[in-house]
Amino acid sequence: MASHGVATLLIASLLVVAVTLADARVAVQMRRDLNEGHVVPASDAKAVAALTCSKVQGLKAGETCFSVALLGGLTLESFLVFNPNVDCGKTFVGQWVCLRATTA
Repeated sequence: MASHGVATLLIASLLVVAVTLADARVAVQMRRDLNEGHVVPASDAKAVAALTCSKVQGLKAGETCFSVALLGGLTLESFLVFNPNVDCGKTFVGQWVCLRATTA
């Protein structure tokens, strides 16, 4: 009877390990897809200059990253450089975004 309990515990533990490993492989694959399948060696990485934001704006209803960038006279690429932590698919009213930045 005790061996059934031990076997059940062992199977449950192995299942948890298998699920954890499967989730880890999915995360690695997704990260690789973000880089279009290319691995960038550390020696090829470029240092990014620290930016200081000098003009901010709170998002209003209906505004998107693209519309705010245009109104601020920015390309979307510049807007995203100034706002690396903004997820353009999940913006919200009142969220502060940077419209002008300089290197520190």
